[in-house]
Amino acid sequence: MAPFTPEQQAREKIDAMLTASGWAVQDKKAFNPTAALGVAVREYDTDAGPADYILFVDRVPVGVVEAKKPEEAEKFTAHEPQVEGYARAKLR
Repeated sequence: MAPFTPEQQAREKIDAMLTASGWAVQDKKAFNPTAALGVAVREYDTDAGPADYILFVDRVPVGVVEAKKPEEAEKFTAHEPQVEGYARAKLR
């Protein structure tokens, strides 16, 4: 088996953190909004592009998780336009 890419490693870590926080983590192809009260869907399509995760509570979208490399944490405000785009985006 090939080693995980940095993106795959990050996704594993984020999935584990979301799961530990009580979210049911799903792929968009297997999206079941009734699987749990809180559902986190990977790579959910929006009209602003795919979001890393869309968070649903009781089937209502309530948040977005956009993963960035650790070194990007120092430039957090530089990513605000991307997040604002997701906040205004329509889900597909």
